[in-house]
Amino acid sequence: MRWNAQAIATEDADALPGLAKLNNLVRTVQTPEFAGVTFHEVLAKSALNKVHSQSSVPFGWTINPYRGCSHACVYCFARPTHTYLDLNAGADFDNQVVVKVNVADVLRTELAKPSWGRHPVALGTNTDPYQRAEGKYKLMPGIIEALAASGTPLSMLTKGTLLRRDLGLLAAAAETIPVDLAMSIAIYDPELQQSIEPGTPSATARLATVTAAREAGLPCSVFLMPILPHLTDTREHLDNALRMCAEAGATSVLYTALHLRPGVKGWFMHWLQRNHPHLVASYTEMYAESSYAPKEYRRWLSERMGPLMRTHGLTRGEEDPVTGGIRSAALGMYTGGDGERRRRPAGSDPSKMAWSAGATGAKSVAAPAPSGPRFEPSPDEPPPTLF
Repeated sequence: MRWNAQAIATEDADALPGLAKLNNLVRTVQTPEFAGVTFHEVLAKSALNKVHSQSSVPFGWTINPYRGCSHACVYCFARPTHTYLDLNAGADFDNQVVVKVNVADVLRTELAKPSWGRHPVALGTNTDPYQRAEGKYKLMPGIIEALAASGTPLSMLTKGTLLRRDLGLLAAAAETIPVDLAMSIAIYDPELQQSIEPGTPSATARLATVTAAREAGLPCSVFLMPILPHLTDTREHLDNALRMCAEAGATSVLYTALHLRPGVKGWFMHWLQRNHPHLVASYTEMYAESSYAPKEYRRWLSERMGPLMRTHGLTRGEEDPVTGGIRSAALGMYTGGDGERRRRPAGSDPSKMAWSAGATGAKSVAAPAPSGPRFEPSPDEPPPTLF
């Protein structure tokens, strides 16, 4: 069937209340290609999102062409954003996807403003720009082209193997602007992966995408996160994961323990009760007072990961201090008046370092490894007993 034939009248009495309030809703679509998923096409009023921070970098910029995500990752921290539309953070987040169909056109207008400082822009830090719907809507090529044409550095975090479609565009963009890529691959047990990330490509397919990106001359890190206590933190699982990352050619690996913020915790615990009831008591105690795993657990995890990272010749990558995506190489560089890239002076404000659309030699480079202390090998001991 034709996609257009699947449109649902927006004045339908069953229209979702939050979406019904939108004056920019174009149409609502369901199609057999995406069984169980409803797409709400809207006209975006803006494309660039300014993200404020308490870190040394005062703000960052992101683009989210979609709201909601059919990858349906149980632990996704972005779930609560759906409640702004009077949708729930559980099944609605997975099955009610908002599509900003004009996002590339709006972005071009915003990037053309004299006030735009060509600050690094991150994609994939909220919902995935390469979820399955991107195969239909094809929003990303226009976004990439607009950013490259304006001289704006970009970074990308995704679980979607559809990234391979745009590697040519990204490689061309990397000739003039920094382009930093990262593939999110947290689960290397196929059965567990399909249970907790039911809408995602397999880890094998995502690792093949890392390899394809590296063969295209692009840096591509792996986000091995979240690491799930008692499920994916065994030495066997982590060693296998890091071995596969190294074999795929990952530029670096970033990792952290599971983070359960309000609005996500309930959905995750419901999944845990259904699939791993013997772990409910432990998780309840671990996350009783904070969204973060206990410091003792995080310390234990770092001590386990450090030696394994070195064994496989991998360096630990850096997150963007504001957006949480892969750190853009542009945060450590700037373009001078002569168009040449230079290392940003220590202590300077990257938000005031503009990029020139005519910058030369701006081939992307991998972000440097963090300068903090390296972890020394430790015995293969179990996690701390406090939980």
